[in-house]
Amino acid sequence: MNAYRKLLGVLVGTLLLFAGFGSALAQDKGTVVYLIPTLLDEFQTESQSAIEFVFPQLGYEVLSLDAQNRADLQLNQFDDAIELEPAAIILNAVDFDAAITGIEKARAAGIPVLVYDRLIRSIEVDFTSVSGNVQIGVIAAGEIARLLEERNGSPQGKVLQILGDPGDSYTLDIQQGFEATIAQYPDVELITNAALQWEATNAADIAEQQLLVNPDVDLIFSHAAHLSGAVQAVLEAQGKEPGDIYMVSSNGAPVGLSLIREGWLQAEIEQPLYAQIWGLAAFIDKIVAGEPLEPGTYDVLGLDGVLTMEAWGPNLALPGAAITADNVDDSRFWGNLQTPTSPVVPVE
Repeated sequence: MNAYRKLLGVLVGTLLLFAGFGSALAQDKGTVVYLIPTLLDEFQTESQSAIEFVFPQLGYEVLSLDAQNRADLQLNQFDDAIELEPAAIILNAVDFDAAITGIEKARAAGIPVLVYDRLIRSIEVDFTSVSGNVQIGVIAAGEIARLLEERNGSPQGKVLQILGDPGDSYTLDIQQGFEATIAQYPDVELITNAALQWEATNAADIAEQQLLVNPDVDLIFSHAAHLSGAVQAVLEAQGKEPGDIYMVSSNGAPVGLSLIREGWLQAEIEQPLYAQIWGLAAFIDKIVAGEPLEPGTYDVLGLDGVLTMEAWGPNLALPGAAITADNVDDSRFWGNLQTPTSPVVPVE
């Protein structure tokens, strides 16, 4: 897969040269350091691959550093990155509070910090590109209400919600949007537990324990597809068939799409990985140059990305979408691992 992407990058670069983008590609704009929280799930591995595919097309070398889910290691990597004097640092934080020290050091050194995936609200950064996570929670609630009505005749029943790690703003924002929306359905009983460190084994333990206490659970909503994969294994071990207990999850990973095809998962709310990265790339030249950014709506891979000016800096939010059995094979969903070949369109 990586070899394929490198070849694809060369081909795209060649096409862009003939399309009149040669000067941009030929420039050596310096290094972008990508600080990865962990490579334990497919979202993170695909994010690394896509970033290493896209930014060289704009003239940036990419150096990726994996923090192995350790906040202390990521802070050390911040120091290493600053020593390199890169054009910018892209941060996907292990812990959004622990990362503050590194952000302060980098920006004091004149290095822009772009936040990706895990929103950080407690300190100003130069740019943020995230999915609209609250809206993902809202979409999930709508799908769950629809599924409960399909199952029980009306939006009623018992829902087990398995969060990711509560130290991650991604899961907290989804929880906020989901719970605010599902509260509109008074006949839905909600049980919530957190799978600490996003560990699949923790999600499996939660499912196993809760199904003992609440065997009448109608639906399990996990905040990531790899958690749903662990839950599916528990259900299968208990002798359940696909559809006996409905499942929904919310990041769009390949395992989630596979579970949809197998009938275990009824809906997956995609976090638009590719659009988030194309959004970073579209703005990076202006950010590195220190030019002001204009709020508004920007077309990013066909999605309406909304750029707002927040207390933490410019924030690009990109919408998620519900994946079901009807559209699971659509190539635009990152879980199908078909990296877009569309060139990045830099914002002018």
